[in-house]
Amino acid sequence: MAQQQATPHGWIVLNKPVGLSSAKVVGIIRRFFGGAKTGHAGTLDPLACGVLPIAIGEATKTISYVVTAEKSYQFTLSWGAETQTDDSEGEITRTSDYCPSVDEIKAILPQFEGLIEQIPPVFSAVKVKGRRAYALARARTNPSDKLTDIVLTPREVMINKFEITEHAGQQTTFTVQCGKGTYIRALARDIGRALGSAAHVVFLERRAVGRFKIENAIDLDFFEKAVYDARACDYVIPVMTVLDDIPALAITEQEAQKLRFGQTFNLDDDRSQTSLAVAADSDQTAHVIVLAAFGKQPIALVRLEKQIVSPVRVLNL
Repeated sequence: MAQQQATPHGWIVLNKPVGLSSAKVVGIIRRFFGGAKTGHAGTLDPLACGVLPIAIGEATKTISYVVTAEKSYQFTLSWGAETQTDDSEGEITRTSDYCPSVDEIKAILPQFEGLIEQIPPVFSAVKVKGRRAYALARARTNPSDKLTDIVLTPREVMINKFEITEHAGQQTTFTVQCGKGTYIRALARDIGRALGSAAHVVFLERRAVGRFKIENAIDLDFFEKAVYDARACDYVIPVMTVLDDIPALAITEQEAQKLRFGQTFNLDDDRSQTSLAVAADSDQTAHVIVLAAFGKQPIALVRLEKQIVSPVRVLNL
């Protein structure tokens, strides 16, 4: 049983092992920290490993700012077969005897860079008519029912960098840097089809999520002891780490108190001009989200609309 301890507020960069779901891993961390509120940024399949950022305490209010960060993966695909799940867990659905050369693979990679359209795997968390696609796939009453009856809409994803790192025999290993919502399994499937072959993922490791890197990730073994260790707090990254790129608004102690009570307030003319300048640099035209801070103390994520400041997420740090 975990000992009683003060709840830390921040991020754990976990190196998730193969074989566990993201939800299972979050449960282990939650128990370790005595039931503290926890959540993760970006699901990893059970067969995938690597960086899984886990928010603890007040950091859970900043998850959305990590989910949208650029991600980096290393993955290996095997040529010769497609599967139901686009990885080695599913049944084979199509085969091909053709294994492309490294030059042929390199020549086609530019087609998969930049803004591309991608159809998510049938076994994915994408919602179809209010239900998760994987739930629909698993709910088939007859195993012979066609998965093609589950229609998923293509979605745009951003691939910033895509390279081969190794090609040997029937397998090829890649590194990819991509934006939110990219499915690596779908990428492997589509490469296979584009080259007139068939392919599925046999190894997948997430190397980075924004500023969180695999080199700084902690193995799950440390937390599976189920006994609280004060050293764990040394591995908790401050909440502010993921908010460094968000514009800041200096506020007074009185304004900080208003935000803590969920109240809005108006900016004076000088600071109103500053907020308009911030909004001009933002992709959001109607309003902009900034971090309100009193001195060095972050108080809340707030919405700026002209001279009005409204609390969006109050940080009780």
